[in-house]
Amino acid sequence: MDIADIATSDYVAIDADQRLGKVRSIFEHDNPKGVIITRDEDYAGVITQKQLVQSHVEDKAKAGAMMRSAPKIDRTEDVREVSRMLVEGDTKIAPVFEAGRLWGIVTQDDILEAVLEHLDALSVEQIYTEDVVTVTDDTHVGQAINLLREHGISRLPVLTEEGLLSGMVTTHDIVDIVVRDMDKATVGERSGDVDRVLEIPVYDVMTTPVETTTLDDSVRDAVEHMLGNDYAGLVVTPDQDDRVVAGIVTKTDVLRALTYTEEDHMDVQITNISLLDTISREEIRTCIEEVADKYQEMQVQHAHVRFHEHKEKLRGTPLIQSQIRLRTNKGQAAGSGEGYGAESAFRVALDKLERNVLELKTVQSDEEYKGQLLRKLGEL
Repeated sequence: MDIADIATSDYVAIDADQRLGKVRSIFEHDNPKGVIITRDEDYAGVITQKQLVQSHVEDKAKAGAMMRSAPKIDRTEDVREVSRMLVEGDTKIAPVFEAGRLWGIVTQDDILEAVLEHLDALSVEQIYTEDVVTVTDDTHVGQAINLLREHGISRLPVLTEEGLLSGMVTTHDIVDIVVRDMDKATVGERSGDVDRVLEIPVYDVMTTPVETTTLDDSVRDAVEHMLGNDYAGLVVTPDQDDRVVAGIVTKTDVLRALTYTEEDHMDVQITNISLLDTISREEIRTCIEEVADKYQEMQVQHAHVRFHEHKEKLRGTPLIQSQIRLRTNKGQAAGSGEGYGAESAFRVALDKLERNVLELKTVQSDEEYKGQLLRKLGEL
């Protein structure tokens, strides 16, 4: 299946010289997946809602100041490759070109709707993210925004003091009070006080009850639930008890699963690949394979590497955060680190990953020994 059967020529576009306030108004009233930015009627970039949350640019600024690049997709491109491009570009929308001219757009939802019938073969347990960033009821909105930025995510499960699921706070929940009103007065006792807006507890803005799925549910059921209710993700619970958080599954997780291959080498997904400087995708894959090869019993089913650029720089080189997550037959393993430049950050994260993999192997060995000992004791 190629993208020509999925892409649409119906999209929202505004000129780069338009005020950013208009973009915010479009997201507020029309809730699109993204807005195409043009300059002299030619494609220039995109703006997504997540960008709005991650920026304090004022409404009077031009839209072109916030737009970012997105992968340019040919109408004849394969769906699997397009899925990879959306994941690696960390975007939910991308422009589609025909004969070198902007024809339309393709979104995450377009692809998921097209492949829905094929998702019965996967269970949520096979693709969900186990290592979840959470907050508590009394976490301030400002703290939540920092976590969203730091981890490059768009939702945070909210837990009670007892660790049970209480709600969910997303970029969509906080975009109105934090971004749209950042340079305006708010109503009531918070009027004109930006600091107090940031100090609102997430309990006041979170969504509840939380929509969930279980480890045993099919990916098709989970995606149908997300598409039918315009959710970008669902909390994963071990069973029908929707108070305990096992992880989270998002539309991006599903897209990433669509890119899995049966090739001889490991499939490595890289988010924000444009930040790579002195290291290549092939070098990253080789380094991760070398870590996996040290522990022969651990079979890596999928590897995801994410880069995030901070504003801080050293002699022109940006501070980068790198996160590596492996999904293996022994469970999930992860490592993260920071450094100036993508390669430096990746090396720190790789070292942390190897130590975590070794710890995982040690724990499993201890459990195996414990099981063997108990069996022997039972034979006495």
